Amino acid sequence: MDPTHQGPEEYGRHSDGADGSDGRRRPSRESGSADFGQPTPQQVRIVQLTVGDLLLTVNPVDGSEVETCPPGSQPDAPVRRTPAERADHERAGAPPVPAGPPAPQLPLLERHQENERLVGLLARGRSVRLTGQAGSGRTALLDAVAADCTDLAPDGVVRLNGHRRTTADLLYGLFDAVHRSPLHRPDPQEMLALVRSIGAVVVIDDLEIGGAALDELLEATPECAFLLGTAPDLTAPGIDAHLEEVLLAGLGRSASLELLEKVVERPLTEDERNWAGDLWFESEGLPLRFVQAGSLLRQRDRLNTDPEAFDEYDYFEPRPGDAPPVPEAPTAETLDVPLPSLGEGAAPAVLLASRLSEAARETLRFTVALGGEVPHQAHLPALVGDTHADAALGELAGCGLLSPAGPRYRLAAGVLAQLEAGGYAESAATHARTAAQHYAWWVSHPSVTPQRAVAEADAIVAAMGRLIPDAEAGQASAAVLLARSAAPALAAGIAWGAWEKALRAGQEAARIAGEVAEEAYFHHELGILALCSGNLDRARTELETSISMRGALADKSGAVAGRRALALVADRSGGLETPVRSQVGDEVPAVRQDLLPGTPSAAFPGPPLFARQTVEEDPTLISSLPATAPRSPAPKTGGGRAVLGGARRNLAAAGAGALLIAVLGTVVTLGLTAGDPEEPGSRNVTTEQSSPEDATDDGSPADEPDDGPAPDDGAPGNEAPTTPGSSESATPTTSGSPSPGPSSPDGSSPGTGEPSGGPSSSTSGGPSPTKTPPKPSQSTSTGPSATPSESESEPEPTPSETTPTETPDPPATSSSASGPTESATATATATATATATATATASADAPAESDDPTEAAA
Repeated sequence: MDPTHQGPEEYGRHSDGADGSDGRRRPSRESGSADFGQPTPQQVRIVQLTVGDLLLTVNPVDGSEVETCPPGSQPDAPVRRTPAERADHERAGAPPVPAGPPAPQLPLLERHQENERLVGLLARGRSVRLTGQAGSGRTALLDAVAADCTDLAPDGVVRLNGHRRTTADLLYGLFDAVHRSPLHRPDPQEMLALVRSIGAVVVIDDLEIGGAALDELLEATPECAFLLGTAPDLTAPGIDAHLEEVLLAGLGRSASLELLEKVVERPLTEDERNWAGDLWFESEGLPLRFVQAGSLLRQRDRLNTDPEAFDEYDYFEPRPGDAPPVPEAPTAETLDVPLPSLGEGAAPAVLLASRLSEAARETLRFTVALGGEVPHQAHLPALVGDTHADAALGELAGCGLLSPAGPRYRLAAGVLAQLEAGGYAESAATHARTAAQHYAWWVSHPSVTPQRAVAEADAIVAAMGRLIPDAEAGQASAAVLLARSAAPALAAGIAWGAWEKALRAGQEAARIAGEVAEEAYFHHELGILALCSGNLDRARTELETSISMRGALADKSGAVAGRRALALVADRSGGLETPVRSQVGDEVPAVRQDLLPGTPSAAFPGPPLFARQTVEEDPTLISSLPATAPRSPAPKTGGGRAVLGGARRNLAAAGAGALLIAVLGTVVTLGLTAGDPEEPGSRNVTTEQSSPEDATDDGSPADEPDDGPAPDDGAPGNEAPTTPGSSESATPTTSGSPSPGPSSPDGSSPGTGEPSGGPSSSTSGGPSPTKTPPKPSQSTSTGPSATPSESESEPEPTPSETTPTETPDPPATSSSASGPTESATATATATATATATATATASADAPAESDDPTEAAA
């Protein structure tokens, strides 16, 4: 056996698997060493949360899913934390202790009066707003007051961070500090009911809300006493808030010099006291300026000291091999470092940073790129590229360049602007891209819990915000990757304020980068967030946008998830409204009539042939109103049924269709006859009889085409043949004055064939009103059908007289027209429409009298 290729038998192992092993390489026990065995597939973290009565499944692949909480899976009611649990929760939310030697504890100078006043107001249950400039020592005073109020309220003291927090974020933070409810987020109504019973002293530092938002916060928690640290330019709440106002001024001259000596840890020289006096006058006694000035003096002392002077006392211990290089020994010129100028003392950030290590300066560049958010000290070695970079946080905190903000640190007031002016923002885009790539890898790692991701939420959101404006440089894709990786973790950590910010930043970055699939994912998540928050309109809009995008991309699984969520939105918003049945008097869609080719639809005016109504007893055929006629309200009836239905409706339709074909033939015949060039002098056209010679050119104006509907005044020219139910027949008048028309005994109006009070079938600007022709047994003929002797004995009609024309037998219609061809066609068209309407009415009244449609129409 080749000694260079030793098998497992050389180490007491068998490759055949007889000992129960599979023969593969055993993984290394060292977590940092490389594992060349088969890689374990990364598990997708799917977290289920309950939001009110909804079950939210955070799925990082296709998008989150939400459904109604199944029976038996409702979460337990939130329980209050014990004092020990509240203390542990508060320690977990405190910023980490910086690496390196501990910073000196500074006393609270000239603040005893303010401290006693604040404690007294809070003890009486009053809420106070502590207003002071940035760097005036608000945080130190709030810490001292919170330590003195631990026993004032039953739920103790709750510390919250108001930096970039909304009212909803603060309310849920208060709920989480007092109640324990893992993987459960109550809905807004339940949350408001729970926080109303909380009795605690709530201390909020760096509050950024005011006005109506602050009023909402105070109204939602009537049993809490608030101590709010705000800036002077913040909008004050309303008068009904009953909020006390306490102004925080700067320190006096003596207190400022005392604070400076505490920072330097030695007495001040005469030159230093004079320099500190000028600084007090310029800075108005802000404590932060003297803390930073003391750091400048300590750096000056370090530079003026020769390191070799302590070698004989073995002051310096042997340095390890991987430690940073030893700084250069000071020369005679560098030992005498002068005091900083007054300008450097008022804005000392750049000078302080220049005297720090390279890792600290690189940390400041990352902090400036993130908008003042300092990464956690555990991320600094990977970001900076130095294994000892975690000590940089202690250097920055000791110089007064950092201030605590919730569970992390931020740059102190005014430091960001000073560093940007000093050139630390020149490579901000590059540093932001590096931070985004690091956070995207880190937050996707299975070992990172959602709570750890929530602690870095401000830095993650700040990295995305820096990359989006630099989309021209190709930075948008890095922002999309970070938002895609961090959004599920923030949702699982129930930090929904940061979740929404990440989703909106990712959606904007995906739109700029042109990544449609990722943009659809962000729209889907925003819809899920809106649905869980109770904003159904926004949820519907976002989900519909996501579904349309995923449909265009053929993403079936994502589209299905979106449709499920959209169905839940429709269910919670009440679903689709039930269509309302049209009532009596409303417009009813007419039956579609297929016209012959080339026949204009305007040639067949009038109401639809068939209509439906809903009545309980004695149904009567009611035609629908035209579009221009006003509709009168009708009482709502129930249990309606159609008047014409089944075979009877089909019989009526067949009869109307047959008669319509006959009428169309008549119209064509009239048009051809009127336009015949062989009879240029003939103007009266009939289908059966020819007009007498003396009536050809009578010049009667009543035969001219009418421009609109004739007035219903009972004139002889406007009256129509009586209905079949009428006992009188139409008789022409021979006198020179018009006589009133006959009145039908059934209540019909003169000149119309419809009962009075019924819906009118004429429209404004259309042809003349429809006339119902009489039955053949009741028709009387005058005019062209009279004998020659009667025609000669009658006087010639005056222009004010009209001669009605009777139709002998349908469908052969007789009409007189003294105008051109268009007048004859219009008259025949009106007659055809009236005949079709009468046919529908007769067929509806007696549908079983005859099987022949023509006979039924007659």
